[in-house]
Amino acid sequence: MDLNELKQRLGPFCEARYSGAMTVTEVVTMPGHAGFAYGFRVLHEAGEDAWFIRLPPPNVNWVGTADVLRQVEVLNALDDTTVPHCSVRWSGDDLQWFDCPYFVVPWLQGDVMRIGPDDWGSTLTAGQLQAFGRQAMQALAQVHQIDVAKVPYLGEPVAMQDDVTRWDKFYERAAEPQRLAGVPELRQRLLAQMPADAPVGIFHGDFQTANLFASNDAQLLALIDWELTGIGASLNDVGWICTFSDPLAWDAANPRPMFLDPDALIGFYEEAVGGPVPDLNWYRALAAYKFAIISGFNLSLHRRGKRVDETWETTALSTTPLIERGLALLPV
Repeated sequence: MDLNELKQRLGPFCEARYSGAMTVTEVVTMPGHAGFAYGFRVLHEAGEDAWFIRLPPPNVNWVGTADVLRQVEVLNALDDTTVPHCSVRWSGDDLQWFDCPYFVVPWLQGDVMRIGPDDWGSTLTAGQLQAFGRQAMQALAQVHQIDVAKVPYLGEPVAMQDDVTRWDKFYERAAEPQRLAGVPELRQRLLAQMPADAPVGIFHGDFQTANLFASNDAQLLALIDWELTGIGASLNDVGWICTFSDPLAWDAANPRPMFLDPDALIGFYEEAVGGPVPDLNWYRALAAYKFAIISGFNLSLHRRGKRVDETWETTALSTTPLIERGLALLPV
């Protein structure tokens, strides 16, 4: 949505929610959301408030990841916990305001955990990173323990077998299929070694440092970006962040910044849940499998001009290492 149009729409929206005189100021597009998340400020008689509004992507059906009310469901459930998060102030599917569903939360001041050589996180001490990792994994453990009866809008659990096979269609459309030559073998091992009695609960869906919002002194302020949330095998989140922190899963010639090593992250999670967690190599292998296919598919979208993003040219160099790492984690 054009910023001028959004500002015009936010005026009546805020007038209906504030008493007395008010003015909407500083409407900006927020980074990392493809132009459908915005920050805005409201100047009113008692001071100034800063808000973050999330809208669905333009020109899509409001289902799945584009159904912003799924995020509202989880954020509301988190209000009954100590998990750092953004509580929803306003939300709805009434189209009179923005012609689409929406939700509004406080606009936090800080940044996601950035750990590249030139990023703010690179200045943190080892102790600060360890403390932040413990906070993140403790918060994740609490998310996984929420009663799923509190989030009926999320629907039925994702079956574990479906969580392996649903990537087939993306694999078939990936660029440079030779880089994904090991996919059929890893797929077979994932299906053959599927854990029994996997814990089922709310999963975040993209639990990694880019979605851990921090204060300037490296305190966890919020778990953010819940568009991939759902009900299913909750340990997928542990496997996901471990894969994103595993140097053996990524192209050695183009190393990605690593947070904490997987053993440390697993240790913090097990500390939070009170004991060992089985089968984590399976969830790590599944995460590597998924992201390898996602990378190949997004590279195809980029090269075909469907969703241009030059970063996939580099990220996709890790498709083979990701698959090889998955295979190593699930030996026959």
